[in-house]
Amino acid sequence: MRITTGLIVCLSMLTACARIGDVGKAPDFTSSSGGSEYQAMVSAPLPNDRVLLRAPDSASLWSGTRNSLLGDRRAGQNGDILTVVIEIDERAEISNSTERSRAGSESLGIDSFFGLPERINEDLPEGASLGSAVSTNSSSSSEGDGSVKRREKLTLRVAATVIGVMPNGVFQIQGTQEVRVNFELRELIVTGFVRPEDISRQNEITYDKIASARISYGGRGQITDVQQPRYGQQIADIILPF
Repeated sequence: MRITTGLIVCLSMLTACARIGDVGKAPDFTSSSGGSEYQAMVSAPLPNDRVLLRAPDSASLWSGTRNSLLGDRRAGQNGDILTVVIEIDERAEISNSTERSRAGSESLGIDSFFGLPERINEDLPEGASLGSAVSTNSSSSSEGDGSVKRREKLTLRVAATVIGVMPNGVFQIQGTQEVRVNFELRELIVTGFVRPEDISRQNEITYDKIASARISYGGRGQITDVQQPRYGQQIADIILPF
């Protein structure tokens, strides 16, 4: 027990020392280079099977390329960027109530049985009689109430990068966004898989069309640090059984 307590104290001190260096400093941004999005942009794109039958006229508005006036500017290969639209407005309300009660009583007595109870009563302690030999009663009741009320509303837009193309043509996307205000850093992370045909002509896709969507909206900094319980309190909540 002493060894375990000592280890907990040492870990707490090491964690606290690591955070002392952040005092008076704003949280640092995550490096934009080296991640999956950066690697997808700098790597060579997949070969394009679309081949032009003839060279387009330089004066034509339609050249068949993505940069033309009527070209398809939707994300179509590794490293392309698209916009993810997150509009969540959901509400859930559940309530239930249960009530149960039970009562029972039993009594057993032998007033007369060929005169034997009268003879036995003489040998019983004072006040005892076979007339009320056994008597039991019981009762139980239970009540339960439960309710759940939940409301979520979130409206965000974030640019995501195609970081991979699956064998079946589905895109794997990832988008990150960081905004620092004073000493608080807000983070938004979106990952998942999308079908190319679900991307709109505006090069946008809604969150409900993203398979295995993982959306994280949080932050780190002075405000988030104050809102979190102290390490000692978190450890106490885990260890204490009551």
